[in-house]
Amino acid sequence: MASKSIDHAFTATSALGAASDPTYAGIASFMRRRLTKQPDGADVTVWGIPFDASVSNRPGTRFGPAAIRRASQIFDNDPQYPFRHDLFESLAVVDYGDCLLDYRLPEEAHATIQREAMRLLGETGFLLTLGGDHSITYPLLQAHAERHGRLSLVHFDAHQDTWPTAGARVDHGSFLTAAVREGLVDPESSIQIGIRTHAPETLGLEILHGNEVEDLSSVEIAKRIYQRTGGTHCYLTFDIDCLDVAFAPGTGTPVAGGPSSAKMLAVLHHLKNLQIVGADVVEVSPPYDHADMTAVAAATVAMYVLGILSDKKGA
Repeated sequence: MASKSIDHAFTATSALGAASDPTYAGIASFMRRRLTKQPDGADVTVWGIPFDASVSNRPGTRFGPAAIRRASQIFDNDPQYPFRHDLFESLAVVDYGDCLLDYRLPEEAHATIQREAMRLLGETGFLLTLGGDHSITYPLLQAHAERHGRLSLVHFDAHQDTWPTAGARVDHGSFLTAAVREGLVDPESSIQIGIRTHAPETLGLEILHGNEVEDLSSVEIAKRIYQRTGGTHCYLTFDIDCLDVAFAPGTGTPVAGGPSSAKMLAVLHHLKNLQIVGADVVEVSPPYDHADMTAVAAATVAMYVLGILSDKKGA
């Protein structure tokens, strides 16, 4: 045990390198990454946004970031499947902790998220955000578009999130309407995967509905994503309710008839050449979860994003 350590989140001296904590113990950070408020120079900063004041059904996603971090502890220092290597040999990743929001003033949350995201994007190469309800993607898109220009959105979800909105009112079902309206997202190069509900508007985005996803292979779905985005800068947002309720019961607006976690993870693995400039995983609501099923699925989605980035850096 002389070469082992615990509480890697505190004791790590570098953003590189694997941890050796027991999977059941130690301070929780995402995949045991070093906790720091100084992410300067990191390739990736993991950030939590514990916010659920914009949900239309069941709340609880304010507990999502903590649950995802806890679930990620099962990823020990072995090579991560299916990437076949330690993701942190060359990819420097830190956990910045959570965004501080005033629960008494929820209407100020989006402005705070945008401001903090813009600052972090000036200090790190890539922001991987753990939500939180899906409305947080709106200020994240504002910040990323400020840095990268108009973005293509790769949107995994059971819902289109294109419901009407007016003025400053943006909730988890209308964030995309606001983003398109402001020119943050180019609908002509954006795509939604797994949609199993109807909204009044499509806003010009390509939609792969749930029944199409069922009929297509993971390779075919990835090909559609590549064709739609066409090599542009992409922001990837993964609402955990994209998965069937059997694989992700812990979410606010579950919809039956969705894909398995295995299939959507396979799609993500095929997106290794996508020009992803930012990503989030949202809508994990632990009060409705069972045996951390949803949190584990969300943590794995986030790990796959890191795997894609790690492969790119090591290529």
